[in-house]
Amino acid sequence: MIEVKNLQYTYPGSRKPALQGLDFSVERGEVFGFLGPSGAGKSTAQKILYKVLKDFQGSVLVEGKDLQLWGQSYFTRIGVGFELPNHYLKLTGRENMQLFASFYSGVTLKNIEELFAMVQLEDAIDKTVETYSKGMKMRLNFIRAVQHDPEILFFDEPTAGLDPVNANNIRTLIQDLQKSGKTIFITTHSMHTADELCDRVSFIVNGKLAATDTPEKLKSQYGKDAVHVLLQNGSERDFKLEDLGANEQFISFLKEGEVKKIHTLEASLEEVFIRVTGETLRA
Repeated sequence: MIEVKNLQYTYPGSRKPALQGLDFSVERGEVFGFLGPSGAGKSTAQKILYKVLKDFQGSVLVEGKDLQLWGQSYFTRIGVGFELPNHYLKLTGRENMQLFASFYSGVTLKNIEELFAMVQLEDAIDKTVETYSKGMKMRLNFIRAVQHDPEILFFDEPTAGLDPVNANNIRTLIQDLQKSGKTIFITTHSMHTADELCDRVSFIVNGKLAATDTPEKLKSQYGKDAVHVLLQNGSERDFKLEDLGANEQFISFLKEGEVKKIHTLEASLEEVFIRVTGETLRA
């Protein structure tokens, strides 16, 4: 669906490249993620892919076609959920959606009332956006990105500014979009978002990609194939996962007292990121 080779970009007036030779691909129907701290180049890469930034070097193909050869029809095929809310504050939520809907021609738009209900904004549909909280504006961003039913979606920090309930709802909606066949590219510094949503992730730091793989493989590679067992009496031991059920030492240890906790020793995605890049996932 998307194939990027040797992507480079330097902002006007800057001597330091924002992107330094990125190579990656996003498969059709995949949720792909860029995971990195602020300033790493995540948003810059996305801006190139949705044609806000144009003077780049390298090759970008979308559906087998050079990105620079796509015309206006490209914008009916993509949807963008920006990191920062950008709405017309004096207009209502409904009026904002209608305004942006007017930019599309030849496509079937989703029902506005159903979209607002999807993100629990139905009570605010006819209120001016200047009265919305940041979380409400982020949810408005989300439904604006999907209202024309695009094939490719770009979400930049899709759960930023949301409370846990609404963040979970947005993650569920993204999963539903994938199930319907959409291709989704997410940028985030949230380990939880990337781990839960992405089929594959790339670690990006200082405009370079450090690693690309599934979250499961990355965590397994940098963790231990073992479990840690803690008993109520304070005793604790690690046991290899291989043939765990037939491990007599494991079975014997369980008999020594009531089990308080058992957990795997795979690394978290954030721990892997720090080990691979030497950086932290700061916002």
